[in-house]
Amino acid sequence: MDRLSVIGDAAIEVIAAEGMRGLTHRAVDRFAGLPVGSTSYYARTRAALLSLTFARIVELDQAPAPSGGLAESIAGYVSEALGAGRTRMLARYEFALEATRRPELRAEYDSGGALIRRLATEALAAAGSSDPSRHAALVVDWMEGTIFGALAGASVTPSRASLVMSAREILAGIGVDAG
Repeated sequence: MDRLSVIGDAAIEVIAAEGMRGLTHRAVDRFAGLPVGSTSYYARTRAALLSLTFARIVELDQAPAPSGGLAESIAGYVSEALGAGRTRMLARYEFALEATRRPELRAEYDSGGALIRRLATEALAAAGSSDPSRHAALVVDWMEGTIFGALAGASVTPSRASLVMSAREILAGIGVDAG
């Protein structure tokens, strides 16, 4: 793994554990087990560190989809976000809140969200959606709501089987083959 990925991953962990206020160059160095000053060599300012971290979140969000049909891919993304990707999602939600107060983060956050929606639009178009953009918004909103609810403790973490069933129902409701 390259140094930028190590720094990005450590920053994600720091944000998930301590929130945005806990994100410092030294905290990232400490969490990554790097010599003091390593993070600031790659990201001189806090803004650069935030940008590097969010770029890493977006990169990890695009990990290859599991094999299987569309419903299984959707369920796989949500399941991964609630399991191994839990800290990434917590950090992403911290970014979402911070972006409401900081316009420089808003553009990056919106760009990352647009990428995820574009990928969902492409997948739904390939599956035969009659309105891929609108349907992608519905599917992504369901995914985000499910993830947020489980992470914030507002709902029970759904099983993989339950996620597949829900994804199939949503896809059937919009007239798309669940695969």
